[in-house]
Amino acid sequence: MTEITHQLIRFAQSTAFESLPSEVIEVSKRHVIDALACAFAGTRSDRGKISTQVATRLGGPAEASVIGAGVKIASVNAAFANSELMNALDYDATPHSPPNIVPAMLAMAEMKRASGRELITSLAIAHETAWRLYSAMSSFMSSYVEKGTSPAVFGNSNEAVLGAAFGAGRLLSLDAEKLANAVGLTAYFCSLPVGKDWHTTPPPKPMVKYAPTGWLSKAALTAVLLAEEGMTGNGRVLDSEYGFWRFYGAARWDPDSILAGLGERWVSDAYHFKPYPCCRFFHSQIDCFLALREEHGLEPDEIESVESLSMPFAANPDQMSVSTESDAQFSLPYNLAVVAFGIPAGPRWQAMETRQDRRILDFMRKVSFGVHPEAQRAKAEDPKSWLARVTVRARSGRTYRKEVRYARGTPVQGYALSKQDLTEKFVRSAQLCIPKEKALKAADQFWDLEKSDDVAEIMAAIAA
Repeated sequence: MTEITHQLIRFAQSTAFESLPSEVIEVSKRHVIDALACAFAGTRSDRGKISTQVATRLGGPAEASVIGAGVKIASVNAAFANSELMNALDYDATPHSPPNIVPAMLAMAEMKRASGRELITSLAIAHETAWRLYSAMSSFMSSYVEKGTSPAVFGNSNEAVLGAAFGAGRLLSLDAEKLANAVGLTAYFCSLPVGKDWHTTPPPKPMVKYAPTGWLSKAALTAVLLAEEGMTGNGRVLDSEYGFWRFYGAARWDPDSILAGLGERWVSDAYHFKPYPCCRFFHSQIDCFLALREEHGLEPDEIESVESLSMPFAANPDQMSVSTESDAQFSLPYNLAVVAFGIPAGPRWQAMETRQDRRILDFMRKVSFGVHPEAQRAKAEDPKSWLARVTVRARSGRTYRKEVRYARGTPVQGYALSKQDLTEKFVRSAQLCIPKEKALKAADQFWDLEKSDDVAEIMAAIAA
């Protein structure tokens, strides 16, 4: 082991719950509550249903729960199904690390009957490591800022699989040598950076998106279990000349940033939580349109046209086609049309009956979109910025305009989702599978996660 691997292992093994800043404890609980909300919502998706069916078919010992299925199966299979559920509607936090991390942590914690404090600690380690690797490797947003499009080769938080390995390895109490092997195995199990191929694939979009999150979550857990039994991997995979960053195809590599202030300055509280089930590029535009609709009481028939301007966007070559759930997630005209008709956030946004609703399809033709002249500069100055401007022209002849610098869910003052916002998202989604009273009780238990002696008992509380 050389410096990066060794330091990350030391960080994973030495970090104690008592040393975690209060905001890191809070955001770790947010990750669990938000990810579970996304999973419950994902039970109504085609991708979620198929993944759950296959995972339960694979079965295995009753180690961990599958959300919404009312069954316990092998931990690796539960992690796969729950990850697919969490990412199915594109409702999960960005960068898209949580569906790679949270399912593996929950499955391991449930299998080991770990305490809430142990789970929080492992989640903090996993998300911190994932964020630092993402920051050291990703050129995704910088490419949009500089060129107005995605880079030629990129993944979408695939590197978070290594964070999951560090967190799961901590939960399993692996020693330094076995943890290094687990990370090395996980790196070799990481999926290819297929983002550009997916971006440029026209509708109908496939169900698997920019990264196979279920496979990644399962890969991390599998690697940790193999290392526990003695399988070896490249324990220098983050240090060797031809190591992970190179064979993964990362456009950049800034190893110094991975270790800067590690354990002293926490950066993983910068995740963006989503209020809407669609691509994050659209959220500030939806905020603007929703505010105009509510402020001026605009009904769909009263609206003559909508012009929406924000960051350049390249993930869907045909914005007017919404034949699949994935198409819908990455169509701005569609999502603004859904908002126009007041459809609440959740699986109904992408349901077949919504995608085929003639009113929705007709309204989409009223929407034009483009690049805000200041959006890329604003993003370069402040990476958290999602500058957007929406102009609505009514049949009355009046024009309404709204501009915002940040999207709801951005971790800045006045925009971050509140505890109440996330609780409502959780309860609303959980009611698809369990009674409201049970969902409310479960939300309270997860907000008090550090008080739990056994995560398995909390998971039992949300069994369908």
